[in-house]
Amino acid sequence: MAAEKNGAPALVLEGGGFRGMFTAGVLDVLQEAGVRGFSSIWGVSAGAINASNFRSRQIGRTMRDILAFRDDRRFMSLWSFATTGDIAGADFMYDEVQYRLDPCDEEAFNADETPFYAVVSDVTFGVADYLPVRRYPDDLERVRASASLPAVSRIVEIDGHRYLDGGTTDSIPFGPALGLPGAREVPGHMPAERALVVLTLDRTLRKELAGSGEQLALRSRRYDAYPYYLEALRTRAERYNAQRDQLWELERAGTCLVVAPEEPVTVGSSTRDGKSLLALYVAGRRQARERLDEIRAFMEGR
Repeated sequence: MAAEKNGAPALVLEGGGFRGMFTAGVLDVLQEAGVRGFSSIWGVSAGAINASNFRSRQIGRTMRDILAFRDDRRFMSLWSFATTGDIAGADFMYDEVQYRLDPCDEEAFNADETPFYAVVSDVTFGVADYLPVRRYPDDLERVRASASLPAVSRIVEIDGHRYLDGGTTDSIPFGPALGLPGAREVPGHMPAERALVVLTLDRTLRKELAGSGEQLALRSRRYDAYPYYLEALRTRAERYNAQRDQLWELERAGTCLVVAPEEPVTVGSSTRDGKSLLALYVAGRRQARERLDEIRAFMEGR
């Protein structure tokens, strides 16, 4: 007997650092158009930050924070890494910005009961974990863990587990969102029948084996005591390419609707050029507007 599935689609958001500006543009248009009603939201790294602002209904917050603070050394810089151990300053991002400079609307976030999962990598076991983010400020550390890049961030310890950026182990978590064979079963989650997936890299991209981020983490020798995590770093690109191949198959079958940049993305994960960042945000907005009828039909199962 087939497992019961939720008729409303899941929302799946890839990470990518400042490339999340594309996702921010897509989500802002969805909010402006009143497109909601997702059965669950899955965010990886920057995708988890975007998911947070989507659930708190703060249109433009991701975009304005990246543009406003991109040159602030407390936000993302080697200075932050040297002085705090995190290239993305945890105290600045998850305290100063979160509560004072551009406060999160925690009342709106907590009033929204859409299940939200921050994808993290369990450093001990080298596998993905899916942490429910139910309330702020209680669960904010789970979003931080999802966005803590290997080699340039401190390990985040939560409930006895050691976590880093979820992109290493599950870059695009449509598997658990849909309850696909071989995907990890997430306690309490009813898989969705379909998913709207927002990517931050164009469709033609193929990752090289052991990309620059993984190479840096491997060369750092910081994780020599975690052999399963080292293997996840070594195989990340191969698994990512296979995951995208599966996603295109699901798209052809009508199970997933994919929104991705139409052109190769030149913005890096920590690009500071305001013009390029704003252009990527506008590209996300443009594509969401052009495909709004298609997205609405997909939401309704048509």
